[in-house]
Amino acid sequence: MAPVNITSIKTASSGLWQGDNPLDFAFPLLIVQSTLIIVVSRFLAFLLKPLHQPKVIAEIAGGILLGPSAFGRNKYYLHKIFPSWSTPILETVASIGLLFFLFLVGIELDLSSVRRRSGRSAFGIALAGISLPFLCGIGVAVVLRRTIDGSDKAGFSQFVVFMGVSLSITAFPVLARILAELKLLTTRVGEIAMAAAALNDVAAWILLALAVALASDGDDGHKKSPLVSIWVLLSGVAFVAFMMVVIRPAMNWVARLSSPEQDAIDEAYICLTLAGVMVSGFITDLIGIHSIFGAFVFGLTIPKGGQFAERLIERIEDFVSGLLLPLYFASSGLKTDVAKIHGGGAWGLLVLVISIACAGKILGTFAVAMLFMIPARESLTLGVLMNTKGLVELIVLNIGKEKKVS
Repeated sequence: MAPVNITSIKTASSGLWQGDNPLDFAFPLLIVQSTLIIVVSRFLAFLLKPLHQPKVIAEIAGGILLGPSAFGRNKYYLHKIFPSWSTPILETVASIGLLFFLFLVGIELDLSSVRRRSGRSAFGIALAGISLPFLCGIGVAVVLRRTIDGSDKAGFSQFVVFMGVSLSITAFPVLARILAELKLLTTRVGEIAMAAAALNDVAAWILLALAVALASDGDDGHKKSPLVSIWVLLSGVAFVAFMMVVIRPAMNWVARLSSPEQDAIDEAYICLTLAGVMVSGFITDLIGIHSIFGAFVFGLTIPKGGQFAERLIERIEDFVSGLLLPLYFASSGLKTDVAKIHGGGAWGLLVLVISIACAGKILGTFAVAMLFMIPARESLTLGVLMNTKGLVELIVLNIGKEKKVS
């Protein structure tokens, strides 16, 4: 996609009577895009309801349907409704929804309960869930380099790391959405899956930082140091420690002061808390970890089960889950162009990559879960849940594409 000159984008039109086409302006176009995405995704969710599929499936499918794979085959429609210059705007609004959704997930996740019920099993599952698929990714990378013309232009180490990361990570936001919709967040399986996925996600961002350092030169032409990943890890640990040692007691104090009888004070605390979500997201983005990690950790600092947490959830849950979050998952589908996959060889490689990614994640998780004496059915459920894909993989693949690695 060509670089967008953000200064040339105008927000609001003067209307048809003054000769302006609203679709050439950012805000009216965003309204049209949002309406289309919500209507199509809700319709698909209605069709998929008898199959007991979560809404996130309908939202991603809706994005694919609205994107270049289906309706977008009509170039006039694609350039008018989803022009390339509008993509950063749509994704920015969608990312705000994702940020606050992970904050809500953090509020609902009780760390003490996770430690009590998950403990070492979550760590073991996370380790197996990222190491075995990563090794499988190395094997896939070797096969692809020998099969696809031009794949040897990238360095072998960069190609292997990108392939390993993209196959081994679990999509934490997508998993959280599925567990929340299926009412599994507070169950044993849900808590183990969330704890393991959180550990998996942190490891993924560290590996991604290493992959970026290996794959890219700095803006000044100097090679980025692979030690970047170590600094990301140390900074991330320091951030979590600060949030738990300093911010968590502060939020306990805020929750005690806040009460329904003092609406003005309560409103001020809620506004400060919502601002805290964005500040936390900015700090982790500054570190080199995705902003959703900061929002999630900030959510963990909110006292569980009290009126303050309930009021926070009441204020933002419907708006985030009903409007903003579908935009994010649909935007993932909008980037997909199935038509670019042509020929039996390409489809065969696609099936190979998907099969190995699924087998490595499910079998690795299942085996370790069984070692921790988790029943076979729950172990298999954990394997399938840990195989959830989404956000991080897309970011990894986009970075790999930019750096001409994948």
